[in-house]
Amino acid sequence: MPRVSPLIATTITDTRGIIAIAAAGVAAVALLACLTLLTSVRRLRRSQRLVLGEHGERDLTAHAAEMQRAFEALRAYVDEVALRLDERLDGAEAALRGTISHRALVRYDAYNELSGQQSVSIALLDDARSGLVLSCIHHREQARVYAKQISAGEGELQLSPEEVEAVRIASVQAAGAGGGESPA
Repeated sequence: MPRVSPLIATTITDTRGIIAIAAAGVAAVALLACLTLLTSVRRLRRSQRLVLGEHGERDLTAHAAEMQRAFEALRAYVDEVALRLDERLDGAEAALRGTISHRALVRYDAYNELSGQQSVSIALLDDARSGLVLSCIHHREQARVYAKQISAGEGELQLSPEEVEAVRIASVQAAGAGGGESPA
């Protein structure tokens, strides 16, 4: 059996030996910690590749900054498009203000001939209650058509009772209360 030198036995049990053994233990724990961290970093990089794709040269912070710039550019584009759409919508609304948007039809028998209410007065008005009234008066042998301009609900010429009724019904629509075809 080999003999252990007394020098080695005394150095392990004295203060320096104990410190050396403790340092070796700390080094072993540090080595295990480094291996654990290496495994965690590899998992993190694998997860980062899932998020970033195969562009492994970039890190997550650079990717987040690039995404922020892209979102800011997208927001600027959307704001610009929204502004252009608002301008176009304003133009369309201005163009529609003068269009005929309210109408009414009143049927009546102009000559009391029991002909089935063949005469009609039609009011065609915009939101300002301006437009025209067309009256078609039917008789057995003839038919006549009259047109009168309407401005703010009033006729340029005197209106017949049926024309007044057609303008009233269309004006009720213009005021938002609804309405439609109404017999006189």
